[in-house]
Amino acid sequence: MKYINKGEEPKSFTAWKQQANDDWQPDWNNFRNPEKASTHNSLLREQGFICCYCNRRISKDNSHIEHLKPRTRYSHLELDYTNLLASCQRERGRKEPLHCGAKKDEWYDEDLMVSPLDINCTDCFQYTEDGQILPTEVFEKKIAAETTIEKLDLNIDKLKDMRCQVIEAILDEDFDKLTKNEKKSLLDGFEQTDDNGQYE
Repeated sequence: MKYINKGEEPKSFTAWKQQANDDWQPDWNNFRNPEKASTHNSLLREQGFICCYCNRRISKDNSHIEHLKPRTRYSHLELDYTNLLASCQRERGRKEPLHCGAKKDEWYDEDLMVSPLDINCTDCFQYTEDGQILPTEVFEKKIAAETTIEKLDLNIDKLKDMRCQVIEAILDEDFDKLTKNEKKSLLDGFEQTDDNGQYE
């Protein structure tokens, strides 16, 4: 999971919400294009085109707008841009297991959910060479990390395989032969977006 620094909502989204009057109130059910597409694109850009939970590459075609706090329980936040994220699995294959936002569904727990909006969210997880995501050993964060991994199913085979490929590619670079500064530079590269605004 990578920290998402929320920016300002698109002006078209703000303008659409400001059209409210006695006869019409904006809500999620009447949120349509072009405002919805503009908002979706804005979420993708601020996330560097990666899923808010598993960090795999996403696009508008294979992602959906996710409510961090589910709108069934937090209806006052259904159109709050700070509660909106882009998650993978807009649609899934017949036998593809649910994960990330599709698996999370209506679950949310303030104390047991590690949020990508928490600036320290990356400190809650560690990764193994075989692609597993594990909770941190820090006691205060461990239970929330364990619960988040379980509720979002972040250790399904597909995600483990994708992470393993990235880790293998790094280690194949003769990682052990690099100097400390070269290792830091290589790893820091994963924290930067490319010329297209995309994270690796």
